[in-house]
Amino acid sequence: MTYREPARTPTRRIRGRNLRVVGLLVVAIAAIASPIDALRREHRGALAEAVSSTVWPAHGQAAFVQTGQSQVQAGPNQHAAPIASVAKVMTAYLVLRDHPLRPDEGGPTITLTEADVADTDRRRRQQESVVSIAAGERLTERQALQALLLPSANNIAAVLARWDAGSADRFIARMNAAARWLGMTHTRYTDPSGFDGATVSTAADQVRLVGRAMRLPVFASIVATRSAGLPVAGTVHNTNTLLGHDGFVGVKTGSTGAAGGCFAFRATRWIDGKRTTVTGVVLGQPGHDKIAAGLVAADAMVDRIAGHPRREVRALPDLRQRNPGPMNYAKAP
Repeated sequence: MTYREPARTPTRRIRGRNLRVVGLLVVAIAAIASPIDALRREHRGALAEAVSSTVWPAHGQAAFVQTGQSQVQAGPNQHAAPIASVAKVMTAYLVLRDHPLRPDEGGPTITLTEADVADTDRRRRQQESVVSIAAGERLTERQALQALLLPSANNIAAVLARWDAGSADRFIARMNAAARWLGMTHTRYTDPSGFDGATVSTAADQVRLVGRAMRLPVFASIVATRSAGLPVAGTVHNTNTLLGHDGFVGVKTGSTGAAGGCFAFRATRWIDGKRTTVTGVVLGQPGHDKIAAGLVAADAMVDRIAGHPRREVRALPDLRQRNPGPMNYAKAP
């Protein structure tokens, strides 16, 4: 019996040709898409270059986001760098996330100990930012957050960390877990106050956190307050002297020798006829008065974003011009 190989059907030949045609089409589409993608990348690069040449501070790094935008605008020189007391934004955020407060609520009380007093004395000798406390003093959660965010008390950052998580180490682990969850890929926390120079982040990362923290009404209210009263320390004042000026409504200053002047901020301005919120961060600002350097850089940056750059450098508002109430002003054109 003779075996004959079946003849190949036209269908198989057509399928082969179809596959070759599809392959050619893919190559052709890729050839067309490549220059389009290149143009898109070039366009995005041109936009970034335009922003960097008109908005960003001359030193350090900065980033911002405006109302209605989801994309953070990041300036040049983004790299992990010390952030000083801007780290306290994460500390306050976690405390309020774990122990939420209503706007009119003081919250649970925290009793300070002899160990807290000894820690405060040690930090004072290191010239850290602290508030005076006494053993047996009772602070409400709100008062502790006011001490943390207004005069920027490192000793209260340690108290809150231990109160929230049981120990500083566990709280720091939570800080880093929260940073990962928020997509802050260039951030590492090593302490709850930011005094440790190994606590590092970028301006762009911190903008993401500030936006999240400002969604909490109690946080937004505290950082918009110029002063508050504490049982032992008495009246404490916000280091952010821009409150109520040029539309600034928060958020947190910071300064160390390693970090320079830092400022996480929110301001409202009229931009193109619309009331616009600008949330931003400046890091690494040089100057003898580092806190003032951060404030001045942020003020000038918001001016440029709003299209009203100033040539002269204005003096910051006098720290003695205080008002204990929350501020919520928008600067008209």
